Amino acid sequence: MKLDSFDKLYLHELKDLYNAENQLLKALPKMAKKATSPALRKAIEAHIIETKQQVGRLDQIFEGLGVPARGKKCEAMAGLIEEAKSFMEEDALPEIMDAGIIASAQRAEHYEIAAYGSARTFARLLGRNEDAELLQQTLDEEGKADKKLTAIAESVVNPAALRT
Repeated sequence: MKLDSFDKLYLHELKDLYNAENQLLKALPKMAKKATSPALRKAIEAHIIETKQQVGRLDQIFEGLGVPARGKKCEAMAGLIEEAKSFMEEDALPEIMDAGIIASAQRAEHYEIAAYGSARTFARLLGRNEDAELLQQTLDEEGKADKKLTAIAESVVNPAALRT
């Protein structure tokens, strides 16, 4: 697809997000399984459910645009997931593993926050207000997930890792 209009750029961003979310749906269960902190595992499992809903919102947007819900490989998310996978293969104490999982998960969340913020802004500029509302809802969820991971890291996981 030649990117010769703002509409096409918007669609490009949506396809990137769609693929990123679907990559995460495959990676998050592995992170949850590797986590030893009950709070961390619970937060990741809750985010799996949220991520499925976020994919559903993207499906709605694609339907409204009249195009198939299909992703374009998100190389950034692929790299972040590969980095997380590589870390989870390390021989680490459980407390250290949990701290690293949070760091990996937050890198993915921060990517999504940036990408959803851009897509939401594009939707607004294009007058696609319903899309913008759906994207804002996901953006809010991603922000809450990031804050939850920070709270778990600061209150439980990082202090435990520090004591090792």
